[in-house]
Amino acid sequence: MGDYMTPTPAPLHWKLVVDAADPHAQADFWAAALHYEIEDNSALVERLLQLGALPGAATVEFHGRPAFRDLIAVRHPDDPYDEASGTGLGRRLLFQRVPEPKTVKNRLHLDLHAGRDRRDAEVERLEALGAKVLRRVQEPSGQWVVMSDPEGNEFCVQ
Repeated sequence: MGDYMTPTPAPLHWKLVVDAADPHAQADFWAAALHYEIEDNSALVERLLQLGALPGAATVEFHGRPAFRDLIAVRHPDDPYDEASGTGLGRRLLFQRVPEPKTVKNRLHLDLHAGRDRRDAEVERLEALGAKVLRRVQEPSGQWVVMSDPEGNEFCVQ
């Protein structure tokens, strides 16, 4: 039998989806927290409205632009995005409206890496944006601060 190489599959593109009571407020918080950009989907929203593919009730005005009522994303400012839709093609968080409130601890969370010298300043900055300190952890493996965003989702600052 001859040797042959099996092609390596391309990595999958992904986004982290976060359930939210108010996706737009969450997008504002996380864009500021991460220094990300809020995606501008207004051209896509307007196109879908003109085609009759999206009812007006499914939209809101957000920062002076039409946006989807029930979802919005933030993206890393250096990553590529689709100019026609405003959708990020790299690192991004998508916030989607859900009717039920958060009730239990996250099974997945973000770790923000500020560094030991900047951790306290980042925690203060995040508190000013609406986050809360839940606890400060000091273990042999390291130190970090467990926080929650305005809707109670836990994250850590290392």
